[in-house]
Amino acid sequence: MIAFLIPMHHKFTTKKKAQFSEKLVKWYRTHYRDLPWRKTKDPYRIWLSEIMLQQTTVAQGTDYYHRFLTALPTLADLAQAPLDQVLKLWEGLGYYSRARNLHATAIHIHKELDGQFPDTYDSLLKLKGVGTYTAAAIASFVYDLPHVVVDGNVLRVISRLHGIIEPVDLPFTKELITQLAQELLEFQRPEEFNQAIMEFGALCCTYKNPSCDTCPFKKSCVAYKKKVVSTIPLKSKKVKKKSRYFHLYTILDEDDSTLIYQRKSKDVWQGLYAFPLIEVETYGDTPPPPGALASLKLKAMDDSETYRQTLTHQYIHARFHYYRMNSKFGKIPKEYKIQSWSKLAELAFPKIINNYLQCEPRI
Repeated sequence: MIAFLIPMHHKFTTKKKAQFSEKLVKWYRTHYRDLPWRKTKDPYRIWLSEIMLQQTTVAQGTDYYHRFLTALPTLADLAQAPLDQVLKLWEGLGYYSRARNLHATAIHIHKELDGQFPDTYDSLLKLKGVGTYTAAAIASFVYDLPHVVVDGNVLRVISRLHGIIEPVDLPFTKELITQLAQELLEFQRPEEFNQAIMEFGALCCTYKNPSCDTCPFKKSCVAYKKKVVSTIPLKSKKVKKKSRYFHLYTILDEDDSTLIYQRKSKDVWQGLYAFPLIEVETYGDTPPPPGALASLKLKAMDDSETYRQTLTHQYIHARFHYYRMNSKFGKIPKEYKIQSWSKLAELAFPKIINNYLQCEPRI
């Protein structure tokens, strides 16, 4: 049985639900941020913004949003663009499966749905890469349909308001919070209520240092009354992250061209480019370049420091080894391609490789 701090007499009456929703929307009309995706009803643009903002701050996402739309202003443009271009536009945002799903879904809508964006919650859920949150966001923001959005901000606001102390990433807890938020949405326009509750979580009921003293709902907030705001929302115990150790080989021939390959397997950096790579259990002596590349006549030039990147479930460690050749590349394994060093910036690389390229240029 899941336990809650919420006392039986504190459950919101219909009148209190209506009052809360009205006060929340009034707060939003005074405090909302002027964000570009709030000025459109174009489902493509709203969908793009929601996918971008899933794991990205508004400050960072805004620049990417404008850059992406400058290059690919319509869904048809995205559908007809090569995946390499999409990944390059996404470079630096991380979670590249979002970009791959975005591209695949655009192709599906363009070809299979005659370019018509789905206009119901259930049909939106059928799109690749669209879950319950994104479907509710598009349904309410574009079509004003009564589906509540439940992102991290909403989970935080509702769990504090009702004093829910069970982990919010448990299915039962999230279902309860969704139900409680849905009951509040019914008293306002869905589009405006959803924007309001997310904005309130982002600006007032923040994860750290929430503005409880000026919060318009502190009198009805269980977490505030019980002095447990800092401990809510609670999440399940985190899974221990795995460390992985990579050696990457930057090999330049006499034309200042290098070898790269596109990662295909469902592993880190899928769809992105990388230098030839070997993964080891831990760092020791530097192994020679992988496979047939070890037979190349190479002159070792330099080894980098260890670069590090934190991913959702992994710590990535990377060391780069720089080699020179006194000739052009001859026959190379089919998985590699020859790329001019000066044109590497045209392709999408993982953040850790870009950090290396920016800090230790070779040309």
